[in-house]
Amino acid sequence: MSWKRKLLSAAAVAAATPILFALLPAGTANAHGYVSAPASRQAQCAQRVVPCGDIQWEPQSVEGPKGQMNCHGGNARFAELSDNNRGWRVSPVGSSVTFTWTLTVPHRTSTWEYYVLGGRRLATFDQGGTQPPYSLSHNVNLSGLSGRQTILAVWNVYDTSNAFYACIDVNVGAL
Repeated sequence: MSWKRKLLSAAAVAAATPILFALLPAGTANAHGYVSAPASRQAQCAQRVVPCGDIQWEPQSVEGPKGQMNCHGGNARFAELSDNNRGWRVSPVGSSVTFTWTLTVPHRTSTWEYYVLGGRRLATFDQGGTQPPYSLSHNVNLSGLSGRQTILAVWNVYDTSNAFYACIDVNVGAL
């Protein structure tokens, strides 16, 4: 190929590159994490406690739009996390519990939220847009609850419209 032809080919590729990237879907937040203790549903999948699909390989990837109130964060690929009949192990806890997040890629965070699955918010922790460490814990008061409960933990990323989700099955008052 002549040098003129090479130059024209390179120019064509350079001109098409921005168009190609504009047509690609937008990426998700460069952040990942999950509740590792007590073991969340995705942690149980990763530990092979409960048979699961893709989530066993990437427990940190349950990401979806902010405001979801389900265990799979609206991500159909991980819908099995919202299936209450899969034999999830239940952790015995007292009237409060410390949830520990494992972050594989910490990302600036607005808030951490904890709900009883179904909607009642138990706690909010404001991160103020700062970057968290690779591991952090929150102590959440469960007074007023008893018996088996599913807690939805939400990590709201600061500079995207997404959040990360984890469900933890607990037996309140068992300790």
